[in-house]
Amino acid sequence: MRTSSKRDAHHLLELYLNDHLAGAGAGTALLKRAAKSHSGKPFGPQLERLAREVAQDREYLKEIMRSLDVSERRSRAALGRLGEKAGRLKLNGRVFSRSPLSDVIELEAMRLGVQGKRSCWLTLHSLAESDDRIDAARLAWLLERAEEQAEILEELRTRCAVRVFGPGQGGPADTVRRARARSLPRGAF
Repeated sequence: MRTSSKRDAHHLLELYLNDHLAGAGAGTALLKRAAKSHSGKPFGPQLERLAREVAQDREYLKEIMRSLDVSERRSRAALGRLGEKAGRLKLNGRVFSRSPLSDVIELEAMRLGVQGKRSCWLTLHSLAESDDRIDAARLAWLLERAEEQAEILEELRTRCAVRVFGPGQGGPADTVRRARARSLPRGAF
């Protein structure tokens, strides 16, 4: 590879890893906030564990960046934090209190973030084949961990969505049930 091509590839890798670092910062903040809001509730322990793991994964990414001589771009990290804070301003049907819809949306966002992190680990694992500065064994472990994290988040998201939208919660299923009851002759059920 020509020197300019190597420089270009390194620059692109720097941008890529810094974008993932920014996403990891936003994801860590979101998980910590979710864990705090669910403290003492059924989802709390799992969210606390995930928050710790995602924060650790962010530190592993920083280590990998250092080993590849990729510097952190603080401006990108700041944009990630700003994005996470802006995500709190979503329209969720409530102005001053937390909506149950917030849990569903945040769990979906966290799962998407973990899927993105998994893609980063896959990319780095592929690069490890030709770059001995990258620990392929650690990346294999990080890939397994990301898959486990995604499964946990999907389980929590599904349980939360059923709780929020399911029968008896005033969600879509109840709306359909009430509409059918109004349109059917009395005694049809």
